Parts: sequence; structure tokens; C-alpha cells
Amino acid sequence: MNSAVGTRKNVKITQQFENGGLRVEILEYQKLLGVSNSSTAQRVFFMEQQNIRVRQIALYLNNEKVTVEKGAMSYFQGDLQMVSGVTVGNALGKMVKASVTGETMSQPEYTGTGMLVLEPSFRHFLVLQLGPGESIVVDDGMFYCAQGSVQVKVIAQKRMSAAVAGGETFFQQQLTGPGLIVLESVVPMEEIDIIRLNNDVLKVDGNFAILRSSSLDFTVERSAKTLIGSAMSGEGLVNVYRGTGEIWLAPTIKVYKAMNL
Repeated sequence: MNSAVGTRKNVKITQQFENGGLRVEILEYQKLLGVSNSSTAQRVFFMEQQNIRVRQIALYLNNEKVTVEKGAMSYFQGDLQMVSGVTVGNALGKMVKASVTGETMSQPEYTGTGMLVLEPSFRHFLVLQLGPGESIVVDDGMFYCAQGSVQVKVIAQKRMSAAVAGGETFFQQQLTGPGLIVLESVVPMEEIDIIRLNNDVLKVDGNFAILRSSSLDFTVERSAKTLIGSAMSGEGLVNVYRGTGEIWLAPTIKVYKAMNL
């Protein structure tokens, strides 16, 4: 089996993870060498100085199965079979569900032994290993791929009003272990603050909580007990997480959004 790096001396493996019959590699292009004009070269130079690099996920399966975000496959090699998950019997139901939730009709599954390389991206990849029964909820658009033993499903916010007021989407993705998962993130792991709650409460001013344990309860509340108190404090509504579990915060997302205005 060839390596996904192959003959590309400009690409290196930055991280590697293994679980059962699956190995995950994060590849990183050290430079973009195909630039053909000076203005683009200047932009690329400063991007490289800021660690804005093209990254890619390579999956090595040994009698294993993976679920991949629709459209993420770049190429694969070996004895792998792709299954769409859509049949004559369930096509209508999946179509209706997709129209309501915004979820794609099916996320392709690749089964067998071989190498599967996914599309390159300027974003960062976060790789987690979930234990048996361990379950998390992630922001819409973060899911990239997961080991076949991981259950991937779309869930609705328990309180639709909380989703609207908190700046969250109505539907998010719930991932339940065991197995490896890969998430696509705007920010690197170095800019994520992991908060652990033990029968506690966390209040967040903004929607930069990108991941949470499924065991946590999410609501949107006034920052003070009264409307006048909220107005005087300069804050309005805050996202509130209660219970026991983890929350991943990415505060710099607000900075990047401001810079992109």
C-alpha cells in the first residue's frame, strides 16, 4: 500500500492516530509551489508565515469502516467499497429528513482494506478518540469523518428558542463512541480552551462553544436576574451549560469574524 505522501517531498505527516483497524494521518503542505504570479506569491508568503497551510486527512483501513462527510473524498486505493446508505426503501424518508434538518441525504461509508485520502483544506483538523458510550455534540459543519463504530446522527436543539437566541443552529451533530473522529475547525487546538464541569454551570457570551458533552444541558438566559440588571451590565443573553462534562471554547473565533468583516 502506497503512502498518501507518496513522492510529494513538500508534504509531511504532522500527526498520526491509530485505533483498531484504522490509522489517521494529518498531512501538511509545507509550501504552495504552483504559484505563477507575484501578487499571489506575496499573499502565499504571508500566509505561510502565519501557519496558514493546506492540510489533508489520510485514512488507512484494515478490514475497517469509516463514515465521511459528503463530498470530502479525494481519492482512494485498495479493496474499498463505498456505500451511500440510501436504498429504495429509505430514500423518501431520508429526503424528507434532509429537507427538515439540512442534513445531507447520506454520508458515504467506505468499507474494506485500503487508503482513503480526503479533500485538502486550509482549516485545522481535530482528532478525538471517544470511549464506549461517550457522546459529544459539535457545531454544524465540523464533522469530517469517523470510524465505523461511531454513531453519527443529527439532533435538534431541545429548545428552539434557545437556538435562535443563542446564535446556534436548530440542528447539530451528535457523535457517540467508541472510535476515532476527525473534526474540521476554524481554529487550531492551541486556541481551544477545554472547560470541565462537575455538576457546575458555565455561562458564555457568544456562540464560540464548538463542542460539548451530550450530557450537558444547554439554555439561553439573561446575564442578570432582571432585564434592568442585564442592561446595566452591558450584557444581554448568555449561553448557559449545566451539568457534568466538557465544553470546548474557541474565543478567537470572534476575532477572526471581526477581521473578515
